[in-house]
Amino acid sequence: MIDFWAVTARDKKLYENFESFIIHRGCEYNFANLLLWGQQNIAVIHENLVRLSYYGGHISYAFPIGNGDKKATIDEIIDDAKERGIPCVFMGVYEEDKELLKKLYPQKFHFELNSDSFDYIYDINDLCDLAGRKYHSKRNHLSRFKTSYPEYKTEVLTKDNLHIVKELAKEWYEAKLSINPTSDFDMEQIALHRAIDHYETLNLEGLLLKIDNNAVAFTIGSRMTKDTFDVNFEKAKAGFEGAYPVINNEFAKHLRAKFPELKYLDREEDMGIEGLRKAKESYKPLWLTEKYMAIPVEVYNDN
Repeated sequence: MIDFWAVTARDKKLYENFESFIIHRGCEYNFANLLLWGQQNIAVIHENLVRLSYYGGHISYAFPIGNGDKKATIDEIIDDAKERGIPCVFMGVYEEDKELLKKLYPQKFHFELNSDSFDYIYDINDLCDLAGRKYHSKRNHLSRFKTSYPEYKTEVLTKDNLHIVKELAKEWYEAKLSINPTSDFDMEQIALHRAIDHYETLNLEGLLLKIDNNAVAFTIGSRMTKDTFDVNFEKAKAGFEGAYPVINNEFAKHLRAKFPELKYLDREEDMGIEGLRKAKESYKPLWLTEKYMAIPVEVYNDN
């Protein structure tokens, strides 16, 4: 059985040794997300980093990253699943990974596109400048917001104002639950509180949107690769029309000014939520990062 351990902030330096082998733009490869979401466990075998994930009631493995022997590594993962008595399901499998699995293990896995987990990737300049006809409605939202709240301002998140994020998030979740008491935000709230607790350790970036010195929106993100930044959280109070487009636009401009080498923003998945999908589509992504689930054939056939 593989000797996995639970990810902690101390594993950031270890993880950085493997980041150069990550060729995909996918939020599940971002170390910040490993620490924030669910229970992520890692190990290093055959010079590859492997991960066992407990997330949203599901157990799965991530495709190994590194420059070591992939066949030997995956063989051990398959054996590990047998010993644990769980299906050897791989989540977040990219096209190259799929082809390698098919080559190494013919007829062993069924591959299923998981559209709910596709990442939305945007040109940072598009989200900063909102140029052209395709962003006409977004420019209108910004214009109306600026007319209604001409004194609005943004404030960079630091350890000194993170408490404001906690207060605003608490209000946001309470408002959502008052409308739909059966909504499940537990995992997201835990992830957000972890982000606040590890804000500096993870080198997170964030922004507050304020009106009359009262916070109405916030966003938090993390560096994914040299040219890509991951937007992890974005929340805005109801009743302030245009707050989401404004915090989106202001954060993109903040990042472009601070990190001129950035080319892309990853605004992560829509999780199959129709409203979220429409919102992400409305910003005209350059592409969606497609991912598969690799399911053992015998498990797939039993279902």
